[in-house]
Amino acid sequence: MKTQSITRTARLAALAAGAVAAPVLAHHSFAMYDQTKTLTLTGVATQFIAQANHAELHFYLIGADGKLVKDKDGKNVDYGVEMAGAAAMAQQGLTAESFPPGTIFSVKVNPMRDGSNFGSRAGGSALAKCPWKVPPQPGKTCDTVEGHQLIGGATF
Repeated sequence: MKTQSITRTARLAALAAGAVAAPVLAHHSFAMYDQTKTLTLTGVATQFIAQANHAELHFYLIGADGKLVKDKDGKNVDYGVEMAGAAAMAQQGLTAESFPPGTIFSVKVNPMRDGSNFGSRAGGSALAKCPWKVPPQPGKTCDTVEGHQLIGGATF
């Protein structure tokens, strides 16, 4: 009798653990990103958010004309990119200190499926950081600017 009770308790515990783990795993799914598309974006950093689960870098978009993109109300278009956890990003040199507000950079992202201005960093590609206050030429990205840095990878 005791063995059956222990076995049943163990099964219930395993089911409960699975029920708790499923939402946690779902949170870390990349299903919301369209991994069949890669956008190459250039922008001006506004905020680096270091979190244990993932770091985020928020920025204002720079258009192909080299100017900040404006929405229908005339405000700068804000975009964000999700990356790995803050500790992993720090090991790659991606920190709030390396991307202070005003930093101009280019990044490759897999965009949100719903069209929101947010994406996940694409396939481990580096972020290309322009020299301070030196934007790329219109239609170009920071990896084309003399003195740029590649951070977080060997290739852009």
